[in-house]
Amino acid sequence: MLKYVLLGFLNYTPMTGYELKQFMDESTANFWHAKQSQIYTTLKKLEEEGMLESHIEAQEGRPDRRVYEITETGRNDLNLWLAQPETTLQQRKESLLVKLFFSANTDKEKMLTQLRLLRDLHQRKMEHYETATHDFISQIAKGMPQLEKDAELWDATRRFGVLFEEMFVRWLDETIERVEKW
Repeated sequence: MLKYVLLGFLNYTPMTGYELKQFMDESTANFWHAKQSQIYTTLKKLEEEGMLESHIEAQEGRPDRRVYEITETGRNDLNLWLAQPETTLQQRKESLLVKLFFSANTDKEKMLTQLRLLRDLHQRKMEHYETATHDFISQIAKGMPQLEKDAELWDATRRFGVLFEEMFVRWLDETIERVEKW
């Protein structure tokens, strides 16, 4: 999947691996993320496959930077992938749910502490999507009017992140209330 995330970003404009990571952290992080090392490994592989080309740009007073650009082969592969319908649901893995499932005999206060901590993390993530991610999308859309339709879809994925986090916070509130009644 990282292959298509990178091809998708590079379909907009050439970028360095560092820029790709920054863009990913501000946009797709609510549904797809990667470590910097994974990005560089995938970029190298995509270049070997002819999906990308790169060139070195010299910078004064700073190290040279490698800029990646999608090729016609990469663009065709991306478009073929985009045209394929999703026909199955992806399975989720949630370590919290595994812990909770088996926690009936654990200390109530420790469990509540874990649940409250996660509630705070999900609340902050939701707020990030509502503010920083929203602002990032707006900024890109204003600076690049040709991406107006793209920005609408970016915002739809941002909204998914908000709604997911709202659901998770609500579920955590209900679960905390249940455990407090023990």
